[in-house]
Amino acid sequence: MLIETVDRRRRTAAELLAAAEHTRPGDLIPDTAGTLRRAVAPKTAGHLTWAEETSTGRRRSLTFEETEAFWAFAAIEVLRLTGIRNEELLELTHHSITEYRLPSTGEVVPLLQVAPCKTDSERLLLVSQELADVLSTIIRRLRGGNGAIPLVASYDVHERVWNPPMPLLFQRDIGTEHRAFAPTALRKLLINALAVTCLTDAGGEPLVFFPYDFRRIFVTDAIMNGLPPHIAQVICGHRSLDTTMGYKAIYPAETIEAHRAFIARRRATRPSEEYRTPTEEEWDAFLAHFEKRKVSIGTCARAFSSPCVHEHACVRCSLLRPDPAQLGRLEEIRDNLIARMAEVEREGWLGEVEGVRVSLAGAEDKLAQITRRAASALVTLAMPTLRTEP
Repeated sequence: MLIETVDRRRRTAAELLAAAEHTRPGDLIPDTAGTLRRAVAPKTAGHLTWAEETSTGRRRSLTFEETEAFWAFAAIEVLRLTGIRNEELLELTHHSITEYRLPSTGEVVPLLQVAPCKTDSERLLLVSQELADVLSTIIRRLRGGNGAIPLVASYDVHERVWNPPMPLLFQRDIGTEHRAFAPTALRKLLINALAVTCLTDAGGEPLVFFPYDFRRIFVTDAIMNGLPPHIAQVICGHRSLDTTMGYKAIYPAETIEAHRAFIARRRATRPSEEYRTPTEEEWDAFLAHFEKRKVSIGTCARAFSSPCVHEHACVRCSLLRPDPAQLGRLEEIRDNLIARMAEVEREGWLGEVEGVRVSLAGAEDKLAQITRRAASALVTLAMPTLRTEP
C-alpha cells in the first residue's frame, strides 16, 4: 500500500502542477472540480507555482508538493530495491551507475556502486529493471540544459566534513541553488508519505517507518525467495552472517510451514505420488520432449517440462550441445553475425549492437566447444617396440 500510494501521489502531483502551469493566474485549474484556482503569485515567488483553494482561500505551493511527492517516491523505491543504508543512499552519484560485461556471453549488465560506509569497503549491486526505471527517472529530472547533473557539495554528519561537489542523485532546488538532501529531510519525506497512506499498526497507532526498515524488508524478502544468506550478506555489506540473519524477520506462518515440511520429510523418504503410473497424456508429453531436443546445430539439453529461457535463440543458450557435423553451419552463422555487426555499427543502429554482440559471443563459444571436443577425442598412439628374441 505504501508503494502504490507514493507512486499515485507522485503522478497526481505532477499532473496537477502541469495543469496549473498551463492555466492563467486567477482562472480555475482544470480537472479539480472547481476547488483550485491558479493564484496570482508575487514576483518574489520566482519559479514556484501557487494555487488557491476556492472554499478556504488557503494557498498551496504546487511546485513544493510535486517535489516532495517525487523524492519520497524515489527514496522509498531505491531503499526497498537495494537494501542500502540511509547514508549510502544520500551519497549515490551519477558515477555510481556502472556496467559489467559477462565473460561467458558478453552481455552487459548494469551495476550500482555503493561507496564505503560502515565497513569501509565498496560493493556492487545488480540493478534490476524496476531500479533502472527509478534511477533513469531521477537522472532525467536532474539533468540541466547542458545534459549534465549539477555538482553539489554535501555535508557528512558523521565525519563532520564537507564533501567535494559531486553529481549527487538525491539533490533538489532550494531557491536558486541546488542542495543535497540531509538525513533529516529524508526522514521528513518518509513521515509525510506514511501520513498519506493512513496505515496503522496492530494497536491502531499510525505506522512509523525508518530508512533501516526497508533494509530489513529487503533482506527478509530476498532470503524467503531463495537467495542464499551468505549472498545477502555480501549484498548488504555485513562483516558477519549473524548480522544478516538478524535482519531477517521470521513470521509465524513461515515457522509453521517449515516445521510441517520437516515432519513430512521425516515420515517418508519419497512421496508416494512419485511412484504412481503416469497417464497416457503425461507419457506422450515425456516422449515428445526427447523428440524435440534435436535442433539444426546440435542437441538441446533442457530439462523435461522446463521453458526455454532464451526464447529458442539456441546459439545463445548454454544448454545447447553443438554437433561437430554442423561445424560449417556454425561458422556460417558466425560470419553472418560478424557482417551484421559491421552493418549495425555502420548504420548507427545502436539498439541492435548489444543483441548481435551477445549472439556472436554465443556462436564463438559453440565453435570453441566443438574444437575442444575434437581435441579431447584424439588419441596419440606410440610406435610399437620390436623385441629381439634371444
